[in-house]
Amino acid sequence: MHALVTPGGPLIFAFHGTGGDEHQFAPLVRRLWPGAGLVAPRGAVSEHGMNRYFRRTGEGVYDMEDLARRTEEMIAFIRGHLVAGTPAFAFGYSNGANILAAVSFAAPGLFERIALLHPLIPWTPAPQPGLAGRQVLLTGGRNDPITPPGHTEALAGWYRAQGAQAELVLHEGGHELREGEIAALARHFDTTTQGAEP
Repeated sequence: MHALVTPGGPLIFAFHGTGGDEHQFAPLVRRLWPGAGLVAPRGAVSEHGMNRYFRRTGEGVYDMEDLARRTEEMIAFIRGHLVAGTPAFAFGYSNGANILAAVSFAAPGLFERIALLHPLIPWTPAPQPGLAGRQVLLTGGRNDPITPPGHTEALAGWYRAQGAQAELVLHEGGHELREGEIAALARHFDTTTQGAEP
């Protein structure tokens, strides 16, 4: 785990993709929010030597029991690292976006704003009224072979149906992160803005 808390700045939680680690997004956080604190947990599951946050049996086929258990563990971890009086934001990429989404389904009040970069949630979550008014950014690629854009659009629609303010940003590429997404992420965590309208 990478953890650095800076007095007076926001606290950013960053969740890596499959095969990443707690250092994957540290340079990005320092570049976008130089005064922010950073909490970056490493996924506790190893898939052929690659770090992940929960088990799966195939691409887009999740071990739902393991996901439920890991989600509760992550919620407890997050609660243990929040700082009273400090705004907390979170973003995740790919597998990191999936665990962050699962956390938001179960505990919607942990973060002021979240960003899901290339998430894949292959089921319809149960209704979550606690998401009403929450600001959520979702990004993806229109030619993403791992996360079909239809899934991302459906997830954005689900968040909107819960009353969240969900912004959807898609680029013409695949599963890679592009600068347009990074710019959208920076805007999303800018506390001087009010966020996107649903």
